[in-house]
Order: sequence, then C-alpha cells, then structure tokens
Amino acid sequence: MASPFGTPWAILDHMSRRATALAEQLTTVRDRTFELYAPLAERDLLRTPAPIMSPPLWDLGHIAAYEELWLACTLGGSPSQYPELQQAYDAFETPRAERTKVTMLDADGCRAYLDAVRERSLDVLARTDLDAGGPRLSADGFAFEMVAQHEAQHTETVLQTLQMFTDGTYRPARRFTAPGPTPVADDRVMVLGGSFAMGAANGGFTYDCERPRHQRTVETFVIDRLPVSNARHLAFMDDGGYSRPELWSVAGWQWRAEHAIDAPLYWERDADGWAVRSFDQTTPVDPAQPVSHVSFFEADAHARWAGGRLPTEVEWERAASAASDAADSARYPWGDAPAEGRANLDQLMFGTAPVGAYPEGASPSGCIQMVGDVWEWTSTPFDGYPGFAAFPYPEYAQVFFGDHYRVLRGGSWATQPVAARTSFRNWDLPQRRQIFSGFRIAWDADDLAQR
Repeated sequence: MASPFGTPWAILDHMSRRATALAEQLTTVRDRTFELYAPLAERDLLRTPAPIMSPPLWDLGHIAAYEELWLACTLGGSPSQYPELQQAYDAFETPRAERTKVTMLDADGCRAYLDAVRERSLDVLARTDLDAGGPRLSADGFAFEMVAQHEAQHTETVLQTLQMFTDGTYRPARRFTAPGPTPVADDRVMVLGGSFAMGAANGGFTYDCERPRHQRTVETFVIDRLPVSNARHLAFMDDGGYSRPELWSVAGWQWRAEHAIDAPLYWERDADGWAVRSFDQTTPVDPAQPVSHVSFFEADAHARWAGGRLPTEVEWERAASAASDAADSARYPWGDAPAEGRANLDQLMFGTAPVGAYPEGASPSGCIQMVGDVWEWTSTPFDGYPGFAAFPYPEYAQVFFGDHYRVLRGGSWATQPVAARTSFRNWDLPQRRQIFSGFRIAWDADDLAQR
C-alpha cells in the first residue's frame, strides 16, 4: 500500500525495528508539513512578508533538496534529481532576501520532488547499517533524524512567515483547545548551585552546538516558576516601560526609538485596550497567556524593571534539567515520557496555553512550561561549548557564533516534538520578534536576600 504522499510502505517490511522507527518519524514530520501547507492558496506560496523571511514555496523545495543531499546523495551515493537547483535551495548560498529572485520549482513540482526524494530515502534507509559503532553519519540513524528535525524546524519558520501576513491569509486548522488556567502560583523558585552535566548526551541525533556534554558550575539563583505573562508585561507597559531609557541597554533603546516600539509584535490598540492578532484571528490580549513575540531587548528591559535579569543559558538548563548526573540524561524537564499533557508542542493549538497550564511537565526545580509555548530568551551570546567540533557541516551553527546572536531555549507551541529537548539551542538577533519568543526572569539569590 502507498502512503498518502506516494511513499511505498512495502519497503518497511525489510527494515529493522530502528529503521522502521526512523521511517515513521520521517513520515510524521512530512504529514505535518503537508497539513501546514494545505490551507495556503497557490498565490501565497510565493509571497514573503519581509526580507528576513522566505516565500513558503522556497522552504518546500529546500526541505526536499536537503533530504536528497544527505540521504539519497551523501549516504546513498546517487546524483541529485535537480543539480541545477541545488545552489538556489542552499540556505547559505541563497540568503533569505534573495529567495524570491531565484529559479524554483512550482508547487506541483515541489510536491513531486518531495515524494520522489522520500522514496529514495526509504530505500537508502533499508540498505543502511545503523549500528551505533558504524560511520558517524549513519550510526544509530544520525542523518535520518537530522533530516526529520530539519524539516520540523522549517515548518516552524514557515509558521513565522505566515503569521507575518497582515491580511489574515493563513487560516490554520486548530486541532486542540488550550487547557484552562491551573492554580499554580506565579512565583519564583530557588535553584541550588553546584556542578551539573550540560549539553546533549551521546546517542541519537543532536546538533553539534549541543555537544559535547560537559560539566558546568552555577551559583544558587532564583528564577520565575512560569514564563512572564501578558498581565505582567502589561504592568511593565503601564509603568512606562517602553518610554524609560534607564531600563534599556544602549542598543535596545536605539532600536526601540528608531522603530517606535511600544508593545509586543502583533499587538494593537483598540477601543477596549490591547488586542493581538494570531494568523486570521484578532482577539483581546489575554492576561493569562505568556507574552510572545518580544525581542531580546524588550525582555531585557522588562527584567531590569522587575529588579532582575534574563537567566544565563547555563542557569536556564540547570533549572530545566531532569537529571544532573553526567552519565544520565533526559530529553525533557520531566524525564523521557512523551510530551502529551506535559507541554504545548506540535502545532496543535496554533497559539499559547495559559501560564501554569502544564504542571505535569514541571522540572525537578519546580519550573513549569520550560519546553513548549514560547522560546525563552537568555542573556548568553551564541557560541560553541568547550571542545566544540562542527559536524556534519559548519553552516548550521558555527558560522553564527559570536556576540551578535543571543541564545533562546525551550521550544514553542510551533515546535514539533522531534525538535524539542532540554539541550536544544536556538538563537537569533536581539531585535528579532517574528519568532514565537517570550522569557522568564532570574535574580541573584544574594541580591534578593539583601532586600
């Protein structure tokens, strides 16, 4: 029997259990890709709302070209179906601002390319030795997981693009209703200092910037139990937070003044106060939701207003970690159990849940919603860990190392489970707000004790 997208499932009959799991993972992500694109009219596939984003049609072709490069070509040893388009679909060779100008496949051509590549990928998977002691690119299915996560990440990027369409073009299929608020105190937790194992453990796929796992030491600190809510950010706004330069960094104030920023992205004033647009719907700002679409600069200014600061990346992972033993590792703050009922992931609600909505997803420190809902800004510039080595290509992370980018952690409602884990590192420029980004605040324990 053929899959809905043309992939012959008979190939699975000859696969090992690990290979079958990888094939199912690839298929789950591909199903989400086609579901995401289904509501889009053909004319909208070539639109781009800003030079920092790509037209959705480019992402669709890029997903196919990336999978073909690593699975059919690199592992399988076969040539590209479209060698003349590889540069156009190379994210590094063709920057976002240029992607409306290059020759691309049309929508039907992209879908056919995706199906053809997937058939070749599954054939390669059936023939690949996945032994953990084998070549690094194939060991335990490394490249196959990488391809699945890459595609999942692009669906989140496409959702950022679609959210930027101001005419409500995109009408998502909201498949799940947010749980109601739960009686979880919006307070702070103290996280004891000490040494812990930071980064991804060996086994399975993780990006090079998550490795190597290494020991870090932190001082005792205090951090928000929950992400900062709209209610808290409205209090910051009502106290003149966007008009007080003493709360902002020099660069942040310059950015705020230049662009006349006075609220999170997609917020707008109406007769009753503040409303927010989410794709095709505009509703009153819900005080119980985590604040979203704020820049690093806004998060930093709010934290200063609250007498605190943004957590470092090390503090964030310490607060989120389910285990601290170097020999132990857990995927999520609550352990290795599936995310269902513990986090808002997987593009089900097309929006955030109220703060405190997932108490079953708490980390041992007591922090809630550290994975899902909104990415959380940290104060840490993006760089490699001690002993970093680029693999399998430096263009994923290494070319972005330096002082320009800040690390975000935790994933958002638009992040698929395959791309969500405690060790995952995201990054962006401090002025960016198109990402589904929020924050929580940290304080030095000694400073709070002296107040």
